[in-house]
Amino acid sequence: MLKNISQIFCLFLLVVTVGIHAGEINLYSFNTGSFVYHLTGNYGQYNEFFDNKFMSVERKFSEDSKYSALLGTMDNSFGDRCIAMGLRRDWASGESGWVFKGVYGYTGEFFFNAFKDCGDHGSYNDFKKVSGIGFSPYIYHAIQYNFTDYFGVESGIIIPSVFVISVQWSFR
Repeated sequence: MLKNISQIFCLFLLVVTVGIHAGEINLYSFNTGSFVYHLTGNYGQYNEFFDNKFMSVERKFSEDSKYSALLGTMDNSFGDRCIAMGLRRDWASGESGWVFKGVYGYTGEFFFNAFKDCGDHGSYNDFKKVSGIGFSPYIYHAIQYNFTDYFGVESGIIIPSVFVISVQWSFR
């Protein structure tokens, strides 16, 4: 009996808490399912297709803001696990659901052991030699089409030559 009452009380608290914070949840998105392809002659040396295992959480600064922050993780072109942090800017949008956006970020090492090998290869290693931190700046521009308020697909280029297709799940 006491167990049932405590479960009902916990459910009540959950409903009240969700009601209080429901206005803020529409500021969040989850990005996943990235397909990447190197446009400059990959002869098997780069991690491609869906093997990057990208996922991130995105939060808009406010309901009508053109800016949002992203935090996530991925396997870079060399298969090393990296942290991904960035700032998104929506440059243009249309009423039919499309958005032209840019993401400007840091992809690299972080103090957790899972990210310690990110700077071992390529441009990540070049930056590590100079700064002591293995990373690569990411400049990404894409066109996103939102099929619904909750689901969108985007396609773009990470400069200079990585083609990307990704999925975004929004909580609006």
